[in-house]
Order: sequence, then C-alpha cells, then structure tokens
Amino acid sequence: MAGGDDLKLLGAWPSPFVTRVKLALAFKGVSYEDVEENLYNKSELLLKSNPVHKKIPVLIHNGAPVCESMIIVQYIDGVFTGTGPSLLPVDPYERAVARFWVAYVDDKLVAPWRQWLKGKTEEKSEGKKQAFAAVEVLEGALRECSKGGGFFGGDGVGLVDVALGGVLSWMKVTEVLSGDKIFDAAKTPLLAAWVEHFSGLDAAKAALPDVGRLLEFAKAREVAAAASN
Repeated sequence: MAGGDDLKLLGAWPSPFVTRVKLALAFKGVSYEDVEENLYNKSELLLKSNPVHKKIPVLIHNGAPVCESMIIVQYIDGVFTGTGPSLLPVDPYERAVARFWVAYVDDKLVAPWRQWLKGKTEEKSEGKKQAFAAVEVLEGALRECSKGGGFFGGDGVGLVDVALGGVLSWMKVTEVLSGDKIFDAAKTPLLAAWVEHFSGLDAAKAALPDVGRLLEFAKAREVAAAASN
C-alpha cells in the first residue's frame, strides 16, 4: 500500500467504470485490495459504503468511502500526488477542458453505446448513430488536447485518457458483436493510433479486462436476456 494507506476497491471485473479506477491506480502505481462484488447479492460493505446509489465502484481509503468512477479517479490523483504521473493538468483552464471532455465521453459516447449494446432494434440503431457521431467529435478533441503528444493528456496519460480507456475493452467487444469498426483508422486516425498506444502501456495491460473473457461474458448475458424474454 502507498505510504501505509488501507485501500479497498469494491467492484466487478466486467464494469468499465471499475476499470477506470483500476487504470488510475495502476498509472499512479498504488496497490490496493480488489474486492469483487456479486451485484445480484450486494455485500453489506457496499450497501453501507454507497447507501445513496448502492453501486460500484467504491474506493474505501482508510475506512472512508469515495463513490462514482471519475470522482474516485480525481480523488486518487489528488491524494497520491507523490507517486506516478499527475492525471489532471496544473493549469485551471486545462483542468476545466479535461473535465468537459470527461463529461462528453460519458454523456455522448458511453450513454448511447450502452443503448446500442442493450437496447431494442430502434434504440440500437439510434444509439449506434450517436456513438459514432461522438467518436468523430472526440477525434477533434484528441487533436486539440494532445498537442501532438498522442494522448488526451499530451505526452502522457491524463484524465480523459482514463475515462475513455475504461470503456476500451468493451468497445472492442462491441466491434466483434456488431461487425462495426468504432475506431476506424480511415475515419479517425488519431483515435485509432491512441487505442494502440494506450492499450500497449504496462499500466493499461494490468488494468484492462481481457477482451476474450469480456466477449464470453457479453455473449452469456445476451443468452440470459433472450431466455428471460
């Protein structure tokens, strides 16, 4: 543990939001106890730690719980300043820009992507359309934010990289299930290169869920959903 800190992460391995926290901890080089939750039978610790939403992820730091993935990521960056790279820029304006694009990733990419993955036929089509529109906008955002460095954080990984990186394995699963190329080198070359660079980082390799395992999980969930209907 970093400096004797007691850290527990309550999560579930397939969750892209839990993956964000794991990425932040990996990039900062902070060790922690990974507590796998059964979301169909939530533990008393989870219910006590997040009584409002009763959701994962929750980071428990020296007994104090912190909830919501990107709030946790920023908390990690603020608390563990002496280890690993800073995920948020020092400049207040650049911090604001990073937070804007994090919100964009969640509102304009992740939300419609989930609709594409889980919705009914008409909802799937609209979700897919919105997700691809968001990817095009993020190509421009990467061009501006990276300043030629390859990451949203410039030469190194920053807050937006972690936000988008959290859903990266799921995006690859979606490509397999749908046959659509989400980060197409012909249409969004910067993002396609970003995917390769980010996925190749040691911290990302340690934190990202295995795509094959995630694909099997997604297929099993589809079968279960079809059976219940």
